[in-house]
Amino acid sequence: MRRRDPRRLIERERRTRARVNIVPVPNPGCAPDGSTTTKQVAEVTLPRSELDRIWMPEYLERLARTYWRFLTRISLGLLRVLYTPTSREVVFLGRPLVLLRFRAPEYRFEGDSGTVTWPIDRGLLVATSGRDRGYLRLTVRRQPDGDGGADATATVTSEVVSFYPRIAARIGRWIYNQTQLRIHVVVTHAFLRSLANLELEESRVGVFSPSTLRGSPAASPDRGER
Repeated sequence: MRRRDPRRLIERERRTRARVNIVPVPNPGCAPDGSTTTKQVAEVTLPRSELDRIWMPEYLERLARTYWRFLTRISLGLLRVLYTPTSREVVFLGRPLVLLRFRAPEYRFEGDSGTVTWPIDRGLLVATSGRDRGYLRLTVRRQPDGDGGADATATVTSEVVSFYPRIAARIGRWIYNQTQLRIHVVVTHAFLRSLANLELEESRVGVFSPSTLRGSPAASPDRGER
């Protein structure tokens, strides 16, 4: 019988250290002004020592990068994220097909919670009335320690707030709900489940990486990527 490579067993165990539970959340749907808001939530349970190790601004930034990388992977490379000093662009293959353009992310990390917010700028999926309105936000919040056991839980939330979909304005809300919105929910749930691997991508910008913070005294947890 072929012996199993112990390195693969260790790697497999490392990859499955977290448990992810998708939390059902009712979405408010469409507002009278035509904007839409949606939220997806997951509880990620992992060893307390691991959560303590990664509970710092650097890993919040890496979570943000992991989100964009997941989008590219699940679309088989058709969707890509282009970084500029002032924006993040979700493109179909490349420019000029910019589906969504966000302004540079804004980070906040304090106590038991951290957020990264990308204000919506414009794009082919955004109605004219929705330019420079709304945002995409990832939030991570540590749950109370409780009994202080070996495991800890963090709640990860993905929100799109005050988004004005072009397809809803031009074709109809039902078409948007059955296509773009449904795809968004499925992809976001898949991203949240992927966090069970505890594999967070290295940031493209690295504002909060140890080397950057050592070299830039002005850097702080409230500073966004530049």
